[in-house]
Formats: sequence, C-alpha cells, structure tokens
Amino acid sequence: MSRRLDTGGSRIDRSRPVTVTVDGLEIEAYAGDTLASAMLAADLPLVGRGIYSGRPRGLVGVGAEEPNAWVQVLSRGGEPMVQATLLDVYDGLAVELLAGRGRLVAEPDSTRHDTLFSHWEVVVVGGGASGRRAAAAASPEGRVLLLDDGPAVAPLDGVTTWARTTATGLYGHGRLVAVERRTDGDRLHHLQCGRVVLATGAQERGLVFEDDDRPGVMLAGAAASYVERYGVLPGERAVVWVAHDPGLRAAVALADAGVEVLAVLDVRDRIAEPYADALSARDIPVHLGAEVTGTSGDDRLSRVHTSAGDLDADLLAVSGGRNPAVQLWSHPGGRTRWSDEVAGFVPVTGPGDRVTVVGAAAGEPAHRSYLPPATWFRSSTGDPERIFLDPHRDATLHDLQRAHTAGLTSVEHVKRFTTIGTGADQGRGAGVLTVGVLAQQLGRPVGEVGTTTYRPPYLPLSFGLLAGRNRGELSDPVRLSQLHDRVAHAPMEDVGQWKRPWYFPGAEESLDEAVAREVRAVRTGVGMMDASTLGKILLQGRDVGVLLDRVYTNLFSTLNVGKVRYGVMCGPDGMVVDDGTTARLSETEWLMSTTTGNAAAVLDALEEWHQTEWPELDVTMTSVTDQWSVVAVAGPLSRDVVAALAPELDCSASAFGFMEWRSTTVAGIPARVMRISFSGELAFELNVPSWWGAALWDAVAQAGAPYGITPYGTETMHVLRAEKGFPIVGQDTDGTVTPHDLGMSWAVSRKKVDFIGKRSLARADAQRPDRRHLVGLVPVDGVSRIVEGSQLVAHGADLTAFPVPMAGHVTSAYPAGHDGRPFALALLDAGRDRLGEVLDAVDDLVPVPVRVTGPVSYDVEGTRRDG
Repeated sequence: MSRRLDTGGSRIDRSRPVTVTVDGLEIEAYAGDTLASAMLAADLPLVGRGIYSGRPRGLVGVGAEEPNAWVQVLSRGGEPMVQATLLDVYDGLAVELLAGRGRLVAEPDSTRHDTLFSHWEVVVVGGGASGRRAAAAASPEGRVLLLDDGPAVAPLDGVTTWARTTATGLYGHGRLVAVERRTDGDRLHHLQCGRVVLATGAQERGLVFEDDDRPGVMLAGAAASYVERYGVLPGERAVVWVAHDPGLRAAVALADAGVEVLAVLDVRDRIAEPYADALSARDIPVHLGAEVTGTSGDDRLSRVHTSAGDLDADLLAVSGGRNPAVQLWSHPGGRTRWSDEVAGFVPVTGPGDRVTVVGAAAGEPAHRSYLPPATWFRSSTGDPERIFLDPHRDATLHDLQRAHTAGLTSVEHVKRFTTIGTGADQGRGAGVLTVGVLAQQLGRPVGEVGTTTYRPPYLPLSFGLLAGRNRGELSDPVRLSQLHDRVAHAPMEDVGQWKRPWYFPGAEESLDEAVAREVRAVRTGVGMMDASTLGKILLQGRDVGVLLDRVYTNLFSTLNVGKVRYGVMCGPDGMVVDDGTTARLSETEWLMSTTTGNAAAVLDALEEWHQTEWPELDVTMTSVTDQWSVVAVAGPLSRDVVAALAPELDCSASAFGFMEWRSTTVAGIPARVMRISFSGELAFELNVPSWWGAALWDAVAQAGAPYGITPYGTETMHVLRAEKGFPIVGQDTDGTVTPHDLGMSWAVSRKKVDFIGKRSLARADAQRPDRRHLVGLVPVDGVSRIVEGSQLVAHGADLTAFPVPMAGHVTSAYPAGHDGRPFALALLDAGRDRLGEVLDAVDDLVPVPVRVTGPVSYDVEGTRRDG
C-alpha cells in the first residue's frame, strides 16, 4: 500500500517521478524525496536491524537525528553507511539496508568529489528564521554566506545562499568545513570566516520505555515533518506522547493530515489553552500525567500500552523535549550548561569572539512548560534489556545500569563502557537523553552529570569525499628524477613520493638473481645508481654551523670547507628521526642531504626550530632536491671510471680523501664530486644541475662500459648497506631507537653543551643496558631465509603457550649477501651482550633458528672504502 497523500508535500515535485530500488524492490518516489520519505511512502517499515540484537528497526527521525536508517548505496560507484534521511533520491538509486555497519566497496568510487576553498566575512549556519535574520543583519559587513541542509533556501539581498549544505566541523580561527550534497558528486568546502553565526536550531529527543525501538515508534516532530514536507502519512492510527508544547503541535498536524489520533498523553498536569482547544476541536482525547509503558507487535507496531489503557495503533509519536544543537559550538572548545528553563544544554563559555549562537540553538525561545529536568524515564516497570537508549549501538538501560553498578559515574566513562553515542550518529538522538536517565539513576542534577565531548565531524564523511580528486594516480604526487627515462625500463619501487628503480633484471632473471648479480658487480667491479632522490637542503648564512650543532648529535661547526660529515638527528625525546651527510661549500654555505622519504619533514623541522626557538640565527634554508641530479659510482673500479669522466680531477686516495668533495667538470658538465659511500666500497657521487642529469647518466654508462659497469637499484643498495650495518631510518628504527641503540655512540658529541634530544639521551631509561640494540642475524643452517618482521623468541620456545615472550624483531632481511648466504638486521633486547646466542625468528608460527652477530657482516675493518 502507498502512504502518499494526494496533495501536499512542500519539498517534492510530483511532476518528476523517480524509481528507487531498496533490497532489490523497486519503489516509486518523487524528486525532492529523501530515501527515508520514499520508503515511508511505500509502506516499508523496516529500515534496518540492531547491530547486535538483530531486532527490527524503523524510522525515528527526519534528519541528522535518525539512528536507524543507514544504507549501503550500490549505484553510482557505491558508498557505505549513508543516512537515509539525508540521502536525496534520484532515478536509479539502489541501496541495501544495513544492520548498523557498512562494508567497503570493492570497486573504486567513480563519482567525482570536489574540494573548494573560500573566504567570507560572515558565515551563518542554518536557514531558519533566526539564521535568515542574522544573515540579513550581517549583509553590510561584506561577503556573507548562509548555509542550510534543506533542499532550497529563499534568496536574501546581499547574501549568498547554499542549500543542501551541512556544516560538519568548526575549528579555531574561524575555519569551518561543510559538505554540499549533489547528485553528481558532493563538494567539501573549507571556509575561512571572519565571523560565524550558528543558527543550528534544536533537535527533538524522545522518551524511553519498554520496546521503544519497535518500527512505528517515531519522534512526533519528525512524523509531522513527513506529512508537511513529503506528503507522506507515517501511520493511520496514532498515539502521541509528549512532554512539551511542540509535541502537541505535531499531534494537531497529524490529525489535520488525516491520521486518526487515538489519544494524546502528556506527562504534565496541565497544557496551555490554545493546544487544549485545538485538540478538543478535533475530538482527540487528552490524558494528563499519563505515560507509555511499552509496545507490542511483530515486525512493526500494533499496540501501545499506556497508563491510561492499551490502544491499537501503528504509530507512536513521542516528544520529550528539544536539545539545542550545540555540536558545532563545542567543536572549537565552546562550553555548555544545563538550563532548567530550556530543559537542555545551552551555550555558555565561547570559543572566542568569532562565534555566536542565535535562536533555538542558544535556548531561545524558552518554553517554560518543558519536561521537568529530573524526569526522563517514567515507568518503573519493564525489562531494562528491552529499553533502548541508543538503538544504533543496541545500548539499553540494562547497559547503563551495569555501568553504574561497576562504579562508573562520569558520563565519559559511561559512554565508553556502554558505547552509547559512539555510533555513526554520534549520539545526536541518544546523548542528552542518556545523560538525563543517568542523572536520574545517580540521583544527581543533570547539569552536574554534564555531557560528553562533541567532536567533528558532525555528520559522517566518506573517505572518497575527503580525498576529492586526490585519489588513484592523483592520491599522492608522483615524483620522477631527471634520469627517469634512462631507468624506466626497470621495475619501480615507491620511496616516499619518488619512483626509484628497484632492480635491473636481465633476460629471464628473477629479483633474487638480478640483485645477486648487481651486488657482485659493486663488490668486485663497478656499479652505477641514480641517487638524485636523496633530500638536499641548501643552508646559507653566518650561523649555519651553530644551527647544525643544535640539530645534529655530533659537531659540525668545526667542519672545513671542502669536507663532508655524516650526522644523526634526534627528536626532543632522543630518538633518531633522520640521518645524512652535510658538505661545507663555503664559509657561509652548506649542503645537507637527508633520506629520500624525510626530506620535507626535515626541512619543516629545521624551519620550525629556527622560526620559533632560534630566530636570531642568520640562516636561510632552501630545498634544492629537484635542482641536482646525482649518479653514484661505486666499486673497486669506480676511480677508473670517474678519472675517465673528469680528467682534471685528481682521484687518487692521497689527493681526494673519503668524506671530501671537489668542484670539477664531469663529461664536460660543471659538477660537484663527493667521496661518499653507502655501500662500504670505494665510491663517488657525481652531482650536476638537474637538466644535465640524463646526459650525465649516459656519459657514466659510456665511460664505464670498458669496466663492465652495472646499473643497480634500491634493493641492491639495501643489501650493500645492510652488510655494512648501515641502518635505514624508518626501517631499522621505529621511533624508539637512540643513536646508542644503533651502535652509533661515536656520532654523539660529548663536547657540545646541547643539541636536540641531549637531555633525553641522559635519562636512565635511555641508558638501560637491556634496551634493544641493532644486531646482525644469520640462519644457523646457513640456507634458511629470515622473514622481515619476524619476532625473535628464545630458541625452542613453545609457540602455543601464550603469551610468548618476545626479545625483538627483524628489521631488514635479505636472501643473500656478497657470499650468497641469507642474513638480516634486527633490534634485540641487550643485543650487543648476546653475540653468538641462538634464537628463533618466528613468522606465521614457523621458527627459523638464527645466530646473533654484530651488525657488520662485510669488511668489518672498513678497508675497502678507499679502494
């Protein structure tokens, strides 16, 4: 049957019918309907089921206060957990009903969402009478914007109006985030506001009783709104239970629409004459001081049990008061207080002079005949496990009583114990009602119990909307070095935002075979690698040395021009955050290198320390990562290759020492050459302006051809550095590792008065002998592969006796080094004191016996770096 009225419905366009599919059933609707109103018109009482109980649930509200009607959208790319009361219908809309939780969409959302930024002198949230008055009054101030979540906003002179737009978050300094609902893709608006006026109104709340979650139990104001906005009868025979005057107005509206109102029950002992007269004129019986004690029915309401007798009805419209919508006010820190006059929490302490609240959201007008604040849950009878406070979370009065019995009296603790208010509706319908019931249970004033903290977003936001166009290939910038065309035939690895060649396979070669060949080439001959992606920061000024002394653990101010020094950076907690080399170019210029993935973070940190703590320092910092292309030439024959490329450069060990740099010409290109090695072998890094990068690569390949030069990728680089025990920050560290843990105490200066993290490194905890140290691992049998991420446990430990004590984990693991045998690096409790010990490296409950070694497994003396 259809519940659609022949006339009426201010929001629908009867000339534009649309077809909607709900759980495979096609239903007819009109443009302007929400999915909720369309389902109600089609007499579909079931909109979902309890997330845990499986109990049938029906519509309760008409807007954001709705707890039950959440659907999985199947059309137009799909979207999980969409509120049916805020989902505008369109032809072809297809949904499935949900039991309190959605599911991820298998295919990427094809809908295009946009993100927009704009500035306004005044933004008014809410298009009701109070909001329109505020917007009109503000129009002389400049650019004024009025937002409303309804389908249309009447124009106002001097005011820009946006319909179907919901403010979801208010932040400090006048930052407002809003969502504009559109059938062709929503828009996420970031609004910078000189002033914000909140005219967000008030939301109706219910009352609690046994089986109050049965389909057919609805908020009275919502029931009337379905009639007035959409021309839909929410029921044929209704009982109306109210505690304030707006509930009586709803009863009159239902009766005028053709609903047979069997009775009005009012918890108060009197009602104002205008309402009494209106109800009497419609022959509606009124029972003062009455209450609902429960409901009956199968999958929908059929009988209402009241203190005045039982009534056969398919609609129970309840209204226990109105909650001022203070969520946005609270987001930036606004405080509220309980008002007996309003019977709700109203704004009191503001989050600054940028934000004001008007109208019902501020508690105006104050209805003095509201429900007395101490009365929320009327009936002392009924099963507490069937009295639902938060139907979205299936949370009951029994859950609240359990929390009370457990000794929890703080509303925040009760929220977490019961999960009330933690669902997708964020407690908009249940939050204040639960506070009232809790106060009643505790025998304390409602204002003393207080509310939970409201946090953004006000409405759930999809990840697709948050991403906007930044998804797929646009989800993150893809950075390519100037040499990319020369190495693009290799499989690529994502390192930060950069694409780097992973390895260079020959015909029919696997990853392991290619890496083994590349390792042999660097260890016995010569290899070449694109190292352009390492972060490069140019520091200029007379105080650069002072800054570097403060941010690195070791001393840099003594570095001479023409020299390079390795350094470690720690956070204020003393834990390693990055490492790299810095070259002194002149008395006032230095070039810092960082790890590829941390380049932006390091520059950001340097700027923050400089600007906030040491603004007196004469230092200027500029990212020059993209301005230089770098080719690393490594291996015993690397000196021969560089000598052929740079005939003017004396490459001998006596003339060009380790950790030095020279200006010269390489293949006819002005260049800086640095004697730096991340492989432990004799190595040179050739730096040229980026537009010469491809030419440099070609020249190195040509000059190295007589020596069998071999390109190598990031995987080979990792094997080479791991054999030398060189850690990778972020792989062999995890935010809990100090330089001492890495065996790099030599890089921590004892001469400097201070550096970032020094005090933390002096803490007793940072000096514990049982801290996790970087060590090496080799399989006892010499052939078993060690899995990266494996947990280290005692050899032969019973893996079924939980919990299994864990002594550390594998941070880096490789199937073969220079000698063809597997090896790994690991963080191990008191690792340096356990060399030679046998442990088990466990992955997926499969143990591999391993022996603990020092982290350096190749050229321990370091003799190969000079050739």
